[in-house]
Amino acid sequence: MKQFIAHLALVVKDYDEAINFYRQKLGFRLLEDTILSESKRWVIIAPPGPGDCSILLAKANGPEQLKAVGNQTGGRVFLFLYTDDFYRDYQAMLENGIHFIRPPAKEVYGTVAVFEDLYGNLWDLIEPSAKEKINKVRNA
Repeated sequence: MKQFIAHLALVVKDYDEAINFYRQKLGFRLLEDTILSESKRWVIIAPPGPGDCSILLAKANGPEQLKAVGNQTGGRVFLFLYTDDFYRDYQAMLENGIHFIRPPAKEVYGTVAVFEDLYGNLWDLIEPSAKEKINKVRNA
């Protein structure tokens, strides 16, 4: 049996503002935007590249879900965006107004910086080290 994670749900305040942020600021692709009802859409986005996992933008419904917008993990880094060229993407993100809360650092696993999305969710931008890239190929 083969299993994989297809989508991760990201609770947002508004579909269109989230789509615009991810497309314009981060260069993500809009894979699907299907109206399900007057208040619900099936919106799938993904970064450019060959990855299989995508993000389902889920509009908050009610006060409990609204509280989770921007803090789905209690202040920890929530999502990890891998890149093949850290400084290319870091510079483009700065030029697009992305706010980094931790500057670039070299770690044993690669080069990393932490940024916030439009709601305050924390992301790692990571270019894996050569060793990490080799391990991923071996384990594939």
